[in-house]
Amino acid sequence: MSAEIINFRQERRRRQREARAAEAAGNRVRFGRTRAERERDALRETQARRSLDGHLREGTEPSPADQSDDVAPGTPAPKSP
Repeated sequence: MSAEIINFRQERRRRQREARAAEAAGNRVRFGRTRAERERDALRETQARRSLDGHLREGTEPSPADQSDDVAPGTPAPKSP
């Protein structure tokens, strides 16, 4: 009866690959979304906010919670011509 002959270098590399794959799977679960998905959602949110701000009545200003980060505080809302 002979034991199975293994190459230590190949075995070590196989274990490293498996460890990296397990870590990557954990990171996918933990962080979840790709950069493209985050950018797409941020773009959609910005477009929706601009659309909503474009429908404001003249003379009204959005509440501080509704103002976007790209507008300086205290700046009046743009008025339509």
